[in-house]
Amino acid sequence: MTVVSDQSDIPDRRVRSTISVFDMLKVGIGPSSSHTLGPWRAALRFLDELDAAGELATVIGIAVDLFGSLAKTGRGHGTGVAIMMGLRGEDPETCEVDLVTRLGHEVLVSGELSLGGHHTVPFVRDRDIRFNADRSLDFHPNGMALTAVLANGEEFVRRYFSVGGGFVVGEDKGSSVSAPVTLPCPIERASDLLRWTEDLDCSIADVVRRNERFWRTDDEIDAGLTRIWDAMVECMYRGCCTEGVLPGGLEVTRRAAVMHQVLMGSASDFGSAKDWFASVCEARPHFDHTVKWVSCFALAVNEENAAFGRVVTAPTNGAAGVVPAVLAHFLATGDGNPDGAIRFLMVAAEIGAIFKKRSTISAAMGGCQAEIGVSSSMAAAALVEGRGGSPAQALMAAEIAMEHHLGLTCDPIGGLVQIPCIERNAMGAMKAITAAHMALAGMPDLARVTLDDVIDTMWETAQDMSSKYKETSEGGLAVRIPVRIIEC
Repeated sequence: MTVVSDQSDIPDRRVRSTISVFDMLKVGIGPSSSHTLGPWRAALRFLDELDAAGELATVIGIAVDLFGSLAKTGRGHGTGVAIMMGLRGEDPETCEVDLVTRLGHEVLVSGELSLGGHHTVPFVRDRDIRFNADRSLDFHPNGMALTAVLANGEEFVRRYFSVGGGFVVGEDKGSSVSAPVTLPCPIERASDLLRWTEDLDCSIADVVRRNERFWRTDDEIDAGLTRIWDAMVECMYRGCCTEGVLPGGLEVTRRAAVMHQVLMGSASDFGSAKDWFASVCEARPHFDHTVKWVSCFALAVNEENAAFGRVVTAPTNGAAGVVPAVLAHFLATGDGNPDGAIRFLMVAAEIGAIFKKRSTISAAMGGCQAEIGVSSSMAAAALVEGRGGSPAQALMAAEIAMEHHLGLTCDPIGGLVQIPCIERNAMGAMKAITAAHMALAGMPDLARVTLDDVIDTMWETAQDMSSKYKETSEGGLAVRIPVRIIEC
């Protein structure tokens, strides 16, 4: 593979930044945080940089070059249309969801793209989006270059890297997340988090809230996390209401709605997502139903994700079903206190942030252990704290969950976030619940492996893993199961 960048070879784990809960948990559009949401945000950033330079109105042409994993699996992930949505100035959190699946055809017919929604330039998708599958930028496998041709003949070029979870790094290594600051409780490692809980005699969620107050008031934190949970419920509800076949050419049939009908009948009969989830909580399922419900929740989210639906990146889109499935299980089998969801999400986000700082949450860097494995760890720790476990037990649960995802490869058939990705969310959720129960019954002082040990091991495993198992569709199931991909 040819390296075509002069960027220094710095892995994802070295991109240091203070990370908020709301950096780890973001509302966006599927199917991939790294291959859809990240490129979308990069295009928005490119638009802002053009505008700041006073050149937006002088653009007469746009070209997009995708490299590495973005080029190899970008067609199935909808990378091209995501970048077009960004160049239009559409916000992934608030845009009309149906526009995502319409825009490609509209641009194909018109041969034009409206930059920022008001400056139209010629745009031919097959010509102006180039998938350079044999070339890679050296900073990260998910590299892209956006070029604007200006009226004076000059070119305005920027390179960006989608480093996982919707995070974007520019060619100056500047991250899209908050600039580094000194928080009340600085955390780089799991041991730092544990020390703060001991020094302050408080829970993990309490430590996270202390740090979040640097940016937001308590009311803003609670409102923001309530909005995140509401988005998760809406996503699960839509997934449980919708039947059919997923896009992309793999002809995967959606299963969550059928599973839901067996459990409770048609989800659409409940009128709203909130009414639906209230009914789920009242059901108080026995063990078999619990397993089926957790699987149903996870499948529902990731079928929506695969269909370009709106999901919560937690910490990625490909692993978006694990945290909401385990949180729904927690609320449906516990006291149902809304504050429980807020505290659950704070704990989950902090565990995800430590993984991002010390290792990676990008499958293109570390395989699926970096996505499903991390999300399972996040959910396991949050469930333990929600069930009254100690901070040490919560970290023990996170370690157990990741330990049993180490080495998990990313080999999506056709580059689509469908097989094996959708089912893996159900498996990751069940592993999180199992890890939580083991930790709640365990004694952390006797554990031989710490969460920091397993995070460092995960990073070493990521470095040793062959690139064909890192979201390139060049190994595993991806080369065994033939499929003709319809570009999304």
